[in-house]
Amino acid sequence: MAYEINTFENVVASIQRDDNTSIPLDPENSDYQECLDAIILEGADCFTGDIPTDIQAAADARQFAQQLRAYRIALARLSQYVVSVGRTEVTESQPTGKQVYNEDTGQMVAVMHDVVTVTAIAAVEATVTRLVYDDIDLEAEPTEETIENPLITTDVAERTAAQAVVDATPQPVKNAA
Repeated sequence: MAYEINTFENVVASIQRDDNTSIPLDPENSDYQECLDAIILEGADCFTGDIPTDIQAAADARQFAQQLRAYRIALARLSQYVVSVGRTEVTESQPTGKQVYNEDTGQMVAVMHDVVTVTAIAAVEATVTRLVYDDIDLEAEPTEETIENPLITTDVAERTAAQAVVDATPQPVKNAA
């Protein structure tokens, strides 16, 4: 899509799309948001003439918000436990609300008990066995094949994608998070 600015008395009135659609300068308008996305992806190449400063600023703000959201989602994904490793149990001592007399110190002390704050999760098996059927000889007995556990494969792929988002995120966006 190509866009150009419609002006009225030297004031930006709307955006004209190459299909002759007039787009109001309304952030709630989906065509306006589509125009901002085009500016984010293509820069000035999607515009005939210069992009007005306020529209460029709106595109920049939209891109910043998109990057911030993607960064936070990626961090949340990376903070999850690694399925091939599992997660250890974490306990914390918390007061029961009762007190007992400590004869050594001559003072009342709180009775504590351990509370599990993070449950343990066992690592998944590294490999799984699956049956493989012959597509040509339908009467043939299936054979067994050992492959990497698909849960591990998915976890690694998701973590790799999340890390790529984190690595590509500009520092000002990281600072805002």
